[in-house]
Amino acid sequence: MTAAPNTSRFTLACVQATAADTVAPNIAEVGELIARAADEGAEFVATPETCGLMEMHREALFGKIRPQEEDEALKAWRALAKDRGIWLLIGSLMIRIAEDRAANRSFLIDDRGDIRATYDKLHMFDVDLGADERYQESRTYRPGTRAVVTDTPWGRLGLSICYDVRFPYLYRALALAGAEMLAVPAAFTVPTGEAHWHTLLRARAIETGAFVFAPAQTGHHATGRRTYGHSLIVDPWGVVLADAGQGKGVILSEIDMARVAEVRRNIPALSHTRGFEGP
Repeated sequence: MTAAPNTSRFTLACVQATAADTVAPNIAEVGELIARAADEGAEFVATPETCGLMEMHREALFGKIRPQEEDEALKAWRALAKDRGIWLLIGSLMIRIAEDRAANRSFLIDDRGDIRATYDKLHMFDVDLGADERYQESRTYRPGTRAVVTDTPWGRLGLSICYDVRFPYLYRALALAGAEMLAVPAAFTVPTGEAHWHTLLRARAIETGAFVFAPAQTGHHATGRRTYGHSLIVDPWGVVLADAGQGKGVILSEIDMARVAEVRRNIPALSHTRGFEGP
């Protein structure tokens, strides 16, 4: 279903999946979920972070990833978006950009299968959660250097990925640049998800008066990693419109973009920004 330009209402879907450590099964599974969302009326579908491949071991990763123009998942899902006449946010793919460096890159695909925007994750997840759960993305990924706001038929979209959600200055900058929707595709860990996921996403929506949607990975992965799930769609007042829980599947919500203007009129915090000295 192709969206009409300049409409204020549309149906948004978030895909929740458990990515495998090889590309082909993910192309099939995520593709089926994208198609299901389209069948259920979604005009805009979003998938999780690293939905083309979940590989935690650096040497193995570089044996599996490809440059952007050779990535099989990107090719398949661009064709699917065109076939179904939907806009598609591929939450992120691991893209080889050098012999020993990758980008964690989002792709916004239009209903003709064309790439409208890309975004490379800015903030690297270098953390030690204890209990042998440690991550150091900066060893493998080259951080992005630019924030991205782009047009859709329904409004302006600000792009981000997973760990970015802990840096509110990014989302305020996106909103001040015109973003009315904020995408946060993720593969959140279980302990951090249980503690912070809902709070962070609702806060980003409230602070900016924007819709936030966060398609997420879920469950046990072949590499041993566990992800939290709970893909969310949040309105500009911080109300959770849909929560996927922990199972694989699709959530949908009708989005009324007029709600953004209403909330920002009620609490015009974006216009109240002040400079200050110190500390």
